[in-house]
Amino acid sequence: QVQLVESGGGLVQAGGSLRLSCAASGSIFSINAMGWYRQAPGNQRALVARVASGGNTNYPDPVKGRFTISRNNAKNTVYLQMNNLSSGGTGVYYCNVETFGLRGRRLRSYWGQGTQVTVSS
Repeated sequence: QVQLVESGGGLVQAGGSLRLSCAASGSIFSINAMGWYRQAPGNQRALVARVASGGNTNYPDPVKGRFTISRNNAKNTVYLQMNNLSSGGTGVYYCNVETFGLRGRRLRSYWGQGTQVTVSS
């Protein structure tokens, strides 16, 4: 139905930056919200950033001013620019996309496979 391909993860030193990308493809009529979630070992998946279809964004306080989410609607792609990374940024980052399908009107949520981000001291 809908597939998400993530890229951009890797190893980075504290204070460094990474840019994650997530491209959606498949049976998509339109995309509503897109978001990024982080899961550290032993923890639940937690919101990092979210962007609505109209471009409004929201971030939890720990990443405000350091992370920026953006989207390219023509490419069905969402990005996460992460600056000034710290050890708390380590984890698997999952892309989430809410879509309306071509053959139905149901809003559905899809997850990417995750990309590892490791911040070293």
